[in-house]
Amino acid sequence: MSRFILIAGPCVIESEENVMLIAERIKEIAEKLDLEYYFKASFDKANRTSISSYRGPGLEKGLKILEKVKQNFQLKIATDIHEPWQAGYVAEVADIIQIPAFLCRQTDLITAAAKTQKIINVKKAQFLAPWDMKNVIAKIEDAGNKRIMLCERGTIFGYNTLIVDMTGIAEMKKFGYPVVMDATHSVQKPGGKGNTTDGNREYIEPLAKAALAVGVDALFFEVHPDPDHALSDGPNMVKLAEFENLLNKLIRIYDAVH
Repeated sequence: MSRFILIAGPCVIESEENVMLIAERIKEIAEKLDLEYYFKASFDKANRTSISSYRGPGLEKGLKILEKVKQNFQLKIATDIHEPWQAGYVAEVADIIQIPAFLCRQTDLITAAAKTQKIINVKKAQFLAPWDMKNVIAKIEDAGNKRIMLCERGTIFGYNTLIVDMTGIAEMKKFGYPVVMDATHSVQKPGGKGNTTDGNREYIEPLAKAALAVGVDALFFEVHPDPDHALSDGPNMVKLAEFENLLNKLIRIYDAVH
């Protein structure tokens, strides 16, 4: 039985080769550590800071690459959508449809995703209180879907700064659905480099440890072989070579509190 659910992969699809390398390695690690694993990558980063930022290969090409990951490695897939019309296409490949934090109040988007009957992982907006996620849940349930995950990813606190209130995880668990800790986006400094996002990679580990200690059900990480040269969110991604060691530390925390 998996200790906790692992959702991990690169921020965005940079190339098929890059995606395959990451997926294969994380699958090996997850199987070794007996973790239920969903491979995550975005086909389009529609919420970048700058108009010139890399967005990804787009829906058609991106889904073909994710389908190849699914078939080649027998992996479950998680990816995000930004517009309601994308939901049906993504549901043909993805096992988890993710709703970006800034869009978690968009009724049409949430309803379209929910109607696919896939697992819906909703990121709590940086401006939203944890108890206000009840309204997001109600929208998904109204569409006939109770396959819901709620994701903590930090709360805006002043300019370019996020904080994580661990009591928010406890609050969201009261709704009776699994809660995910996005340990990498939670260390972002949105727009912190002026035209790109900055971040504090050093805090990924302590935040993930704290989340497990308060009872989170799943951990979300963006992982890359060379984060410092990644095309998106590099400052807050885990180095692939260090990921197994990190997970081993986290498993010890999980085992200590369960």
